[in-house]
Amino acid sequence: MRPSILKRDRDERAFYCDLAERGDADTFYLKPVGAPEVQMKSIGPHRFLLRFNSQFQAVNPALRAQYQRHSKNATAHAQYWCHGDRPRPTLCVIHGFMLDAYSVNSRLFSLEWFYRQGYDILLYTLPFHGYRQGLLSPFSGHGYFAHGPLHVNESFAQAVFDFRHLLNWLEERGTPQFGVTGISLGGYTTALLASVEKRLSFAAPIVPPCNLVDVAYRWFPLGLLLKFLMKLIGIGRSEARHTLAVTSPLTWSPAIPSDRLLIVAAPGDAITYPDHHYTLHRHWRGSQWISYPGGHLLHFGKRRYIKALRELMARADFDPPAE
Repeated sequence: MRPSILKRDRDERAFYCDLAERGDADTFYLKPVGAPEVQMKSIGPHRFLLRFNSQFQAVNPALRAQYQRHSKNATAHAQYWCHGDRPRPTLCVIHGFMLDAYSVNSRLFSLEWFYRQGYDILLYTLPFHGYRQGLLSPFSGHGYFAHGPLHVNESFAQAVFDFRHLLNWLEERGTPQFGVTGISLGGYTTALLASVEKRLSFAAPIVPPCNLVDVAYRWFPLGLLLKFLMKLIGIGRSEARHTLAVTSPLTWSPAIPSDRLLIVAAPGDAITYPDHHYTLHRHWRGSQWISYPGGHLLHFGKRRYIKALRELMARADFDPPAE
């Protein structure tokens, strides 16, 4: 939100606006080639920490040198639970902003239960979170939004790129199917993946925003400060939306069938807001919609959307092998 960064980014914003106007998500979310060389560190029976060198380069050549300065972010991380006998259908999970702890997400998504049903599990770490955050970063995820709106665009491009690179690795190992779910920022990333990755058996974003600008404008007091700065620099709300349009799932059509899409909403969500969940549902014509009691952080009635996720997996013929 520094005026100097906003002014600098305004000179390069046309690059992203042009990509959004083309309507082809593949022009921004570039597909990685081949499988990465993944290092696996055992943390228990059939459980591993994964890491590999990210091959991502900023989509905009003008930002590449700046983006590559974040050296710790250049190594991608995930946690992988497998059964050890053979690769199985894999449930991939993407955490929310700051909430990257594998143990927290394991409980939130009832992953032990899914594992016992026979699925393999992959917990993916977003850029600038966890092991990927910079040494001077005050909190996990800080770097995702700390360097200007164009950097935000590139962070999402990398989040999608590194995840798809991991899918290449799973595919090379013989994994027969994979689907993805995520919450908040992870739900937003899940929706973007559903816009580009045809190999997904399903996608289930939980309490996702659908437009970052409109979400930020409603946060108090951040929204007031943001409006003041934008007015000071001469950037209108529509211009800001256009700049970040490449990161909105509303810009793209889904790449997988609508009956394999599930949006999970919360009526009491005061962070990403229920109207954002419903707007994504309307954009994804034919997708399934379900809500649970509670808000963005308090997930009362969580069993309801866990059951809906399991039903979605069944409709997608996403079943573990018979024992």
